[in-house]
Amino acid sequence: MAPRPHTRSRRSVAWRVGTPLVGLISGGLFVVSAHSSEGTDLRPGRFTDLASMVQYDADRVDGLKQRVVDLRGQVATLSGSVDNRQVRRLNRQADLVKAPAGLSAQSGPGLTVTLSDAPQSTGQDTPDTVDNPNLLLVHQQDIQAVVNAMWKGGATAVTIQGQRVVSTTGIRCIGNSVQLQGVPYSQPYRIQAVGDVTALSQAIADDAYLQVYRADAADPDINVGWDEQIEDHVTAPAYDGLTDLQYARVLPQGDSGG
Repeated sequence: MAPRPHTRSRRSVAWRVGTPLVGLISGGLFVVSAHSSEGTDLRPGRFTDLASMVQYDADRVDGLKQRVVDLRGQVATLSGSVDNRQVRRLNRQADLVKAPAGLSAQSGPGLTVTLSDAPQSTGQDTPDTVDNPNLLLVHQQDIQAVVNAMWKGGATAVTIQGQRVVSTTGIRCIGNSVQLQGVPYSQPYRIQAVGDVTALSQAIADDAYLQVYRADAADPDINVGWDEQIEDHVTAPAYDGLTDLQYARVLPQGDSGG
């Protein structure tokens, strides 16, 4: 039976209205996708090696950090334009604590320690005399031991891979890389300190943990990397990461939080 005329009319109207509407929605989704991607692939291909993945994440974090620096500059400009006695007083107080907080650059004589994995750390040529393959790799506790020894030696500023170390800096092992302040780095790990060279060297030599590490470095079967160099001039840039502190608070007894 042939469709009724008024039924054909309703279908015709639906197609005329629905087709442009679907096209409009699709175009809107394309615009939103292009804006979100910022010119990059929203579904990039898989990384074929660790170095590429680390470099991609490092570049992404560097871009975000630069954005933070730009926003801070805008905040500083706006704060400086406020002609208020209380604001000026608070700014002076903040300037006094910038140096000890790592928010201003420091330079001077210092020390550089470089840690690296053993050449045979791939496991293909691991000697039978090495019972623990982890001895062939640099771990976060190795880096932390060097940093702690430098602080003990009176360092006024410390950097890891050029990143300023502050009180909130965290060092974490992620696979074969180390994450520092959200940025992954692969070995070798370069640790620098600004301070009295004699005191820094002595503190490193006296550290019990580093004595074991250096013994492993001198063992030809392990040969984990250790290099220590006295520097006439070391520059530690200002910390440019986030300064907001986040912490957990204990809920009152009986409060489930739900």
